[in-house]
Amino acid sequence: MFGIGMPELIVILVIVLIIFGAGKLPEIGAGIGKGIKNFKKAMHESDKEIPSNTNNKSNN
Repeated sequence: MFGIGMPELIVILVIVLIIFGAGKLPEIGAGIGKGIKNFKKAMHESDKEIPSNTNNKSNN
């Protein structure tokens, strides 16, 4: 996972906990989750909007 091991993840989580506090962590997690969900939705919608050139080729 991007070359990040368990010790590095623990250090990052401790730093985030110190900076934001335990009360803010659920809000941060929910915000990240919503962002990922919206990104996936936008990617899926863009796939539907772009017409496939393989089906619309014209023979000249």
